[in-house]
Amino acid sequence: MPGGVVIVGSGQAGYQTAASLRAAGYAEPITLVGEEPHVPYQRPPLSKGFALGKQDRESLEFRPANFYRDHSIDLLAGEKGVTIDRAARNVLLASGRQLSYGSLVLALGARNRLLPIPGATLDGVLYLRSLDEAAAFNERLQHAQNVVVVGGGFIGLELAAVAGTLGKSVTVLEALPRLMSRVVAPSISEFFRELHAGHGVKIVCGCSVVEIAGVNGKAREVKLADGTAYPADLVIVGIGVVPNVELARNAALPVANGIAVDEFLRTADENIYAIGDCAEHPCHFTRARVRLESVQNAADEAQHVAATIAGHPGRYEALPWFWTDQFDTKLQIAGISQGHDHAEIRGNAATGKFSVFYYREGRLIAVDSVNRPMDHMLSRKLISASATLAPEQAADESFDLRQFAAKLPRH
Repeated sequence: MPGGVVIVGSGQAGYQTAASLRAAGYAEPITLVGEEPHVPYQRPPLSKGFALGKQDRESLEFRPANFYRDHSIDLLAGEKGVTIDRAARNVLLASGRQLSYGSLVLALGARNRLLPIPGATLDGVLYLRSLDEAAAFNERLQHAQNVVVVGGGFIGLELAAVAGTLGKSVTVLEALPRLMSRVVAPSISEFFRELHAGHGVKIVCGCSVVEIAGVNGKAREVKLADGTAYPADLVIVGIGVVPNVELARNAALPVANGIAVDEFLRTADENIYAIGDCAEHPCHFTRARVRLESVQNAADEAQHVAATIAGHPGRYEALPWFWTDQFDTKLQIAGISQGHDHAEIRGNAATGKFSVFYYREGRLIAVDSVNRPMDHMLSRKLISASATLAPEQAADESFDLRQFAAKLPRH
């Protein structure tokens, strides 16, 4: 039977799997296949430091090209997996090359959800997920005057902050009633609305974008269903992503809101794993199946799969956590707050430093921290340990969270 590991996808999850395998002493062949013609790189800075011109391309690389040579990792950049033959255990690439595997790791990531309205393909309408898209955004932003961001989630707001910092006229259009509403409490949404407004960014929630109008093929304004129009020579679309599941689906692997995997991150085929943005796994903390789009999840799942392949299997039970930087403010999220029935605020939003503790049936399930990194670090420990922190204790700033967390049993 074939040996070695083939990893399809060279983002955070793919890179981390290859690096972790070698770090674990795995000595068999490793092939890392990536669609982009670049050495694997970090994505979070694309909408932060790189967009502000504070980081160059080289600084984004996880490791320089010689790392892969030195660690006997066969990096195939600019290649795409098109077919999996599960019986023969090989992957056919778009170039016609076939790769045999003992274990196959699908780290396929996700792609931008496209805006389905007239004018969405005009010159000046951009998305941001890849390095090339980020470079195009940086170039266009230099010459833009009026920037419209469609989507009030993490990416949209991070790019709005970048454009606002660079002195552009910025408008954010969000379909839902408040910003980041799928992941944060109303108090957090309102804080970030005020933060952006204080930097001159216009926020419009509960609106429906129906058309991007242009002149000579170039975007000039964004129209809403109520007839309002906003001038725009640069339109940034950040309305979510679609998981890349086609390779798995065509191989008859179960797919739901992502490639379905078990608690060991295996697909229905015991020789094939799926991790990162493309995978839906059972979450130990939410007691439901989830698909997470975060660096932490991608890296943790990669390390877990690498350990399993290297001979140290176990259930995946890592706590999800996320972050976003906007202007001079950092929001850090521990756990998943969806389904909460109670929330308590620790601190005061007026000071720009506060946390929201989320509960379900009296159990702490998530904490959002704004400019309070210690709260974030402690909350990760509290949630992971299923600590019985009462809501009134969370809200009471005189209650010593650090001392409380220090008494928890070590895991």
